[in-house]
Amino acid sequence: MSETIIGKSINRVGGLPRVLGTQAYVADLKLPNMLHAKLISLNCAHARIHSIDSSEALKVDGVQAVLTAEDLPKPIPRFGPAVQDRPLLAVGTTQFHGEPVAIVAAESEHAAAMAASRVKVNYKELPAICSVAQALDPTAELVQDPGIRAEGRFRNTNVLDEWTFGWGDVEKCRADEVIENSYVFPIVTQFAIEPFAFLAEPTMEGITVYSAIQIPFGLQRTIAAVVGLPLSRVRIIAPDPGGAFGGKQHPKFEPLLAVAALRLGRPLRLELTLEESFQAVRRAAAEVRVRSGFRSDGTLVFQDIESSYLIGAYTDIAGRVVSKASYVAAGPYRVPNVRVVARALFSHTPPSTAFRGFGAPQENWAVESQLDAAAGKLGIDRVAIRLKNLPKRGEVFMPDDPPADGDWAEALQKAAEAVGWGTPLLEGRGRGIAMGMKAGPTTAASYSIVRLHLDGSVTIYAGTSDMGQGARTVFSQIASQELGVPLEKVVITMGDTGMVPFDLQTSASRSTVVMGTAIIKACGEIKRQLADLAAECYGVAAGKIQVSAGVVHLPEGDRTYLEVLRNRFGRVKGEVIGTGSARYEYLQGHPLGGQPAFYEVVAIAAEVEVDRETGETEIHKLIVVGDVGKAINPQAVAMQDEGAAVQGLGHSVMEHYILDKSGRILNLGALDYRIPTTKDVPRELRSIHIENGDGPGPYGAKGVAEGGILATAPAIGGAVEEVIGVRIRDLPLTPERIWTALNNGQQQRGK
Repeated sequence: MSETIIGKSINRVGGLPRVLGTQAYVADLKLPNMLHAKLISLNCAHARIHSIDSSEALKVDGVQAVLTAEDLPKPIPRFGPAVQDRPLLAVGTTQFHGEPVAIVAAESEHAAAMAASRVKVNYKELPAICSVAQALDPTAELVQDPGIRAEGRFRNTNVLDEWTFGWGDVEKCRADEVIENSYVFPIVTQFAIEPFAFLAEPTMEGITVYSAIQIPFGLQRTIAAVVGLPLSRVRIIAPDPGGAFGGKQHPKFEPLLAVAALRLGRPLRLELTLEESFQAVRRAAAEVRVRSGFRSDGTLVFQDIESSYLIGAYTDIAGRVVSKASYVAAGPYRVPNVRVVARALFSHTPPSTAFRGFGAPQENWAVESQLDAAAGKLGIDRVAIRLKNLPKRGEVFMPDDPPADGDWAEALQKAAEAVGWGTPLLEGRGRGIAMGMKAGPTTAASYSIVRLHLDGSVTIYAGTSDMGQGARTVFSQIASQELGVPLEKVVITMGDTGMVPFDLQTSASRSTVVMGTAIIKACGEIKRQLADLAAECYGVAAGKIQVSAGVVHLPEGDRTYLEVLRNRFGRVKGEVIGTGSARYEYLQGHPLGGQPAFYEVVAIAAEVEVDRETGETEIHKLIVVGDVGKAINPQAVAMQDEGAAVQGLGHSVMEHYILDKSGRILNLGALDYRIPTTKDVPRELRSIHIENGDGPGPYGAKGVAEGGILATAPAIGGAVEEVIGVRIRDLPLTPERIWTALNNGQQQRGK
């Protein structure tokens, strides 16, 4: 294969079944003798359970069991990716709206639902902690029993943990202009099109769990710990998810289903409704106070940031979300003095988990808005103030961490040019621009197996989950390029811990960089073995043989892989198997446990029209410029950037949970919780790639997929401010908020 396939926009591997609707998702799977499950929860967040009466439910034809916490092992198993604090079912009290208190197992979905409606729970509703202020109140009731928490200074508070990062001395430095503001980021949900569905099947070996999980091997460890089986007896089958965005990163109800299935001795299936999915996953809300110091020419002197994230009733992965996002909260800028204090706060709300951007959009919203405020105060162009503070490639901007790994100013300039920065605007329109940064993976472990078959075709085994980012396509392109095999002869197997080698996780935009590197190494191992085979077959010293993509170069002439395989293996047959791995080890002493493998940096520009009579907005242009290193599949990169930007549009102008005082979510479901539709997509949505081959991944690639969501809100916020002259600091920028700000004239520019 002479022509490179790297950098080509080939169609997505596995895309046709998705388009035709023939792909089998978890909810499409059926198992023989399968029971159906339904969860029972209370219509409030925080309540004390007095009793649960399942007698009427058990009379429903087809009902096999109604399990409560009383029916589970004692003490009740708890789980979680970082802290094992979440019980399989509520014990004594519920801690969030939607927390299950019982599970029904029946022969049909209808019977399970009917029985669930007949379970009677006697409970007393209790006050709920639903805001940052309530969580920080030292007199407030504790969300978590100190008995399940580790020793430490926060054990008897609603603070999970607190982190302090930074360098320099914020207290001693002086600035010509100091700007201080507070910003609010709402609770939003991942809203994947595919509903949550799970199956657990007892087997002769142990148990098999089917889940659209992003981290199959993480779920395997959790299930093994909960049911007391070795990893070898727990198999996770994870078909490609129909959307995840971090919401399917960690276990939700799989451990409960596994315990129930083993108890009943039959396969058990659970599918959540959309409303139940809203109660299962969401992003952490945040309140961020920023005090920023500038010289009169716009040079940043200091950033003093205090962030409070409302993480929900259980830890999940929130500690990592808060700490990792806050560590780089000052953004992709040269700031000599930085202090970041960040805390994660428990509340009687659904547990927050990973969400595209992993906490960074909350910080970027605040810090980028501060730069706009400074530009207004100092009379400096908003692009110019950012250019002044962006580090050059190779410049250290965070002590003890990698230097700037790209030409970030180029991204900003291209975004400004694409949106028409500085050109005349039509009446009622404004422009905004912002940078976004997220730290890439800090630790990683990916293993791959590549098999070169006797007919020259290739099978790849990888533990990555393809949740829409196109991992199957990119991995196939890499193997095709390295081995010189046509793409149609490459097949990839993923999502089954019983078949594929270990992968730590699918998150942090790591798949191309880490697993892609492992696949390249496996292909390199195949090439080394082919050289040895050719040496045996043709009686040539291995040192005189070179192997390139698809060709073995011998002194007397070239041979194809196919010729070498057939000549060496003959009638007995055989194949060549290569293995490869890529690891980023834990770094003792580093606040994140390791330096970022790369920085995911983006510039976003927006042109927005505001109707001053109604407060409604229309996005005319949204430009995403990502520093991607190398776009192995440019079409896939563009789809990721644009999809992330539209998702960011959601939390910018419309998406948010509405809670009552009791912690009930009032806008469950698609009708009352609005996400962007095709009618909301910007009239012009463009993705531009900065490709300098300066990433750590294959062919100089960096991770993408999250960049487009990082700075959408401040770009849109800046555009709205240019029209109405008022900076709104609470997301989302709904018509009501814009209309109110216009008519009240509060929160003036720059204050």
